[in-house]
Amino acid sequence: MQISMKAFSDFGITVPDILLPKQVDVSSWSCIACDQYTQDRAYWQNVEKIAAGKSSAYNLILPEAYLDDGDKAARIAAIKSTMKSYIDNSLFEEKHGFVYVERKTAYGRLRRGLVVALDLDSYEWQPFATSLVRATEATIPSRIPPRKEIRSGAPLETPHIMLLVNDASRTLVEETGIAVKASGAQRIYSGNLMMNGGSISGWLVPESQHGALLHALEKIAAANTAHDTNAMRGATAPAGTQTDNVCLFAVGDGNHSLATAKAVWDEYKATLSEDERATSRVRYALVEIVNIYDEGLTFEPIHRIIFGGDTAELVLRVSATLGGDIVQCGSQRELEDAVKNSTASFGFVSKNSSGASYTLLKTTISTLAVSLFQPVVDEYIDEAVRAGKSVSIDYIHGSNEVCKLGMQENATGILLPPIAKERFFATISAHGPLPRKSFSMGEADEKRFYLECRKLF
Repeated sequence: MQISMKAFSDFGITVPDILLPKQVDVSSWSCIACDQYTQDRAYWQNVEKIAAGKSSAYNLILPEAYLDDGDKAARIAAIKSTMKSYIDNSLFEEKHGFVYVERKTAYGRLRRGLVVALDLDSYEWQPFATSLVRATEATIPSRIPPRKEIRSGAPLETPHIMLLVNDASRTLVEETGIAVKASGAQRIYSGNLMMNGGSISGWLVPESQHGALLHALEKIAAANTAHDTNAMRGATAPAGTQTDNVCLFAVGDGNHSLATAKAVWDEYKATLSEDERATSRVRYALVEIVNIYDEGLTFEPIHRIIFGGDTAELVLRVSATLGGDIVQCGSQRELEDAVKNSTASFGFVSKNSSGASYTLLKTTISTLAVSLFQPVVDEYIDEAVRAGKSVSIDYIHGSNEVCKLGMQENATGILLPPIAKERFFATISAHGPLPRKSFSMGEADEKRFYLECRKLF
């Protein structure tokens, strides 16, 4: 069935033109998202060795581990130069179509996805947005400019953005995968991913499947329509005005990258005519849609590491604000298990005179724990900085990594409890984004790898 672009545009997406390197060697071409392993340069040094002398997506990104090195401008210039050389040297072949993806991780999980081009005019990251596509976590405006320097004027994009869809019937991604594989559609890439990344395969979705995709989107949109009183959501409509709004997609990974793409587009479209805006490639961002109910999709809390703070003082501050009991655990495993099996307990890992300290704060708060916890930590850090102390925070994927970092001098690793994904869309729709870095989809090695590219200019 032939479906017009207008039909897909009603749902904020369009069929992308995918660029793939000819004769793809997935193991050296693909690398993990740039916002992973921010405290582990050894990881990125190993990636650099694997990519050395080869065409690789690693050469098209700036790992955030290197953002503060002082050579950012040179790195960005090299990235854009490499993008141009890859295009000029005909590295890519183009495929027009959605891509169905299966990712097998090193943890034995299979995650399914659908790669599409997202209309950035359908996305808004501001709190209380009623757009089709919404942020799941608070966006930090200061994190947009470094990414913007890369994307502005760049000839290519390669995404690590993953959108969640609330599809209990599994009609969009999963049924597409079944149909695509049954049809004998072309598999356009397959292989093992580097650095414990598992394996990945992608199939081009035939145009004959577009009708089923559109029908699935219609069903999901209807099931995710809310009747909102605008004035209650911070909107500007007269008090009591009711409208129907659809929360079709929520950003799972890559929120700041998508916010950057939005910022670049908003700036660029001001220079275009109305006709040019309608057809500009910059208007879109390549993303992968994943069903929140996919068994291969696990929600992991993003933990915290505090540098320069006093662990005992921090534990007492959180306890005084949130309440709860302070318990000393005998091992890292005991602390990890206690936090993981709770809904509102926090673990603190630090080094003391006798070795390791594993402290559990057991609270009884009933709301999402991170939404109350993060403001306390922010206030603690702000007070310390105003007092002239050098205290900072970073966000870490994986409990083992945060425990290892917590054992450094003058550091505190903080383990956060899990988030129930069955309440996820309802929370975002009703209350807006969660605090920044509240959750992660899977372990660090399960994050999306760069693979597909798309031309911007």
